[in-house]
Amino acid sequence: MGCAGSSQSKGEDNTKKVRKPKLWKHPQPITMSELKRMREEFWDTAPHYGGQKEIWDALRAAAESDVNQAQTIVDCAGIILANADLTTCYDEKGAKYELPKYVLSEPTNLIRDS
Repeated sequence: MGCAGSSQSKGEDNTKKVRKPKLWKHPQPITMSELKRMREEFWDTAPHYGGQKEIWDALRAAAESDVNQAQTIVDCAGIILANADLTTCYDEKGAKYELPKYVLSEPTNLIRDS
């Protein structure tokens, strides 16, 4: 499964490239502290939704990285993107992983903590 030996054959480009999620707005303005708390709660409970812990860990690393590094993480972990913004992904066994936008980016109505 390692990334070092992974390569795509010519003409075999059925993978999507990771991109930043579209701008979004939380129902009410939230602070960075509240956003961090929501993210921690999601990542703490995510493995209980099914799938493999290793894939959840890779998705978290990808979500917390820049786009290029996220692409490398996704490729190395064998994650299949249904949506390029990482909101819906699958592992090689077909298990589905859904990520809320709040773990992928900040809302437009984020209140910066002072």
